[in-house]
Amino acid sequence: MLRQRVITALVLVALLLASLASDSPWPFAMLTLLLMAAAGWEWGRLNQAGSLPALAMGGAVALGGAAALAAGWAQRPPQALWWSITALWVAAGFVALRRGPQAWPQLPRVARWALGLLGLWAAWLALAHARSVGINFMLSALCLVWAADIAAYFGGRAFGRRKLAPSISPGKSWEGVWSGMLGAVVLAGAWIWLDGRLDWDGTSLFSRLQQALGGAGMVLAVLALSALSVLGDLIESLVKRAAGAKDSSQLLPGHGGVLDRVDALLPVLPAVLALTAWSAP
Repeated sequence: MLRQRVITALVLVALLLASLASDSPWPFAMLTLLLMAAAGWEWGRLNQAGSLPALAMGGAVALGGAAALAAGWAQRPPQALWWSITALWVAAGFVALRRGPQAWPQLPRVARWALGLLGLWAAWLALAHARSVGINFMLSALCLVWAADIAAYFGGRAFGRRKLAPSISPGKSWEGVWSGMLGAVVLAGAWIWLDGRLDWDGTSLFSRLQQALGGAGMVLAVLALSALSVLGDLIESLVKRAAGAKDSSQLLPGHGGVLDRVDALLPVLPAVLALTAWSAP
């Protein structure tokens, strides 16, 4: 299992680095759209779609992404979109977590399908736009989620006592959440320090937040984004638990499915662009 996990991770990293090495944003946009389309197929399978409808859902994500590219939204997306998607994530996520896994299948399938596909499409568009803003900006947003996840894992193992959502994800604790938030804030401070000393490709998320909101505002924004990453993780866990599935699929050997790897990013990426709307380009 470990060998499979390492090999899969190395292949994915190699593909992503190759796409980022291109001067054109197209290779990265198409590679990530392919991954999101695969996640759309997984979402369908987790939500009672048959084989053909699940494939069609993956195709819908791909077609939606292609349409957004054709409209030029990867470079100039509608600004109101990011706040709308973020508000939908917060509202729908709160209701879903409050009602629990047993209530999820009671929602009409079409509604569940639409919510998932919209979330995947919006996250992909946010990622594609972040790439056009700058690699430093995009990587700092991704690393915020990864740092919060890693810090939450180790903090939860070391200090975890109070369960966060035992009916959804028994392994998560409130201490892990606080540790993840602390890890994200530490990363933000380190990245801002490096921004002033290294010749990066553009300005990072953290420096943009500091410029737009001030130091205290930047910290609060990072904490909010960390909380959204937990929300995304919990929502996918809820859907898998409702479906009786351990992983979203086996597309990524040793890692499960694409959704298992991007769940925490889905609400965070649109929120990143909503929060940086005030900063200078």
